[in-house]
Amino acid sequence: MQRETNMNTVQSIAMLLLLALPGCNTSQAEPKGPPILGKTKTQNVLLVTTDGMRWQEVFGGADSVLMDKKNGGVQDVVGLRGEFDRRTPEDRREALMPFVWGVMAKKGQLYGNGNAGSVARVTNGRNFSYPGYNEIFTGAADPRIDSNNKFPNPNVTVLEWLNRLDGFQDRVAAFGSWDVYPYILNRTRSKLPIVAGWEPLRGERLTDEERMLNRLIAGTHRVWTDNCYDAITFNAGLEYLKRHRPRVLYIGMGETDEFGHGGRYDHYLHSAHMVDEHLRTLWQTVQSLPEYRDKTTMIVTTDHGRGNAPDEWKSHGADIAGSDKIWIAIMGPDTPALGERTHIAPVTQSQIAATLVGVLGLDYRAFSPKAAPPIASALPKGLVRD
Repeated sequence: MQRETNMNTVQSIAMLLLLALPGCNTSQAEPKGPPILGKTKTQNVLLVTTDGMRWQEVFGGADSVLMDKKNGGVQDVVGLRGEFDRRTPEDRREALMPFVWGVMAKKGQLYGNGNAGSVARVTNGRNFSYPGYNEIFTGAADPRIDSNNKFPNPNVTVLEWLNRLDGFQDRVAAFGSWDVYPYILNRTRSKLPIVAGWEPLRGERLTDEERMLNRLIAGTHRVWTDNCYDAITFNAGLEYLKRHRPRVLYIGMGETDEFGHGGRYDHYLHSAHMVDEHLRTLWQTVQSLPEYRDKTTMIVTTDHGRGNAPDEWKSHGADIAGSDKIWIAIMGPDTPALGERTHIAPVTQSQIAATLVGVLGLDYRAFSPKAAPPIASALPKGLVRD
């Protein structure tokens, strides 16, 4: 009995110490109920990321300094310039991302053009993937997240929290090209349906398209062992949306970062251009379905930035200048159509979680007070204060 008493005392002390750790969400494991922020039109949210894509390309299009063999590893310089080189930054960015600039910029808002007085940045100080995704999904930086190693995230993410609420249970899902997502989203604890890396799609009644994707997953040559091709990841997520109609769907693509590290600017641009095409397909799909049409908000962003041309664009991290700068695009029925934001106060990666929940009319900070507030200008006027 004395041994049991001592053990209980030790366990109690250990739990108190755990709760005292910075950023620990253990005490917030069970939400008491959906905290209401206000009434909105949004009923569904699509969150899409493209890993390590620079704000410079989003707002300025292809960088002429990198469209060569020396700085950008480009194999067909003439062909690449014909695809993406234009006279002005506005024309170049539209050539690279026609959906973002032809639709999202007209119907929503874009943040992060550092040349126009709009800064979007990470707050974790690490400027690489796991810390960035943790910040996106939890609304706060956590000093314990200091590597890209595969360890279960101690923090409850916004996806896990939503999945526990009435009306969202079993209607939240995630698809990611990188095989670390099951740890970032803590699949064991969260019970979220997550397909990541080269994992096959599972289920008793897979569609013909899903069976084809499984054949591709099994039979395709893998350039990266830990990162699946974006086309497979995206189409797996799209088929899930068609079949299961989730209210919140995350799709995380990774080729832009892989090709950036590889110093292949041609592949980097082609992957970014294809991400834009995936966004178009995703948006057209939800607009064709009655339960999503005019009831869905799309948020697009990245986990970190990259260094500057001509050399450091291949890298990112705490010691690479500029890799803390990101970009955010938001479009939906509750986001005022203000287009590209210029000369405004900085926004942060940590605001994405509360913004995602805010467009649903809910208050994420009631669950996680440490989370940054939502981006007020992306929500209906008066819903939150600037």
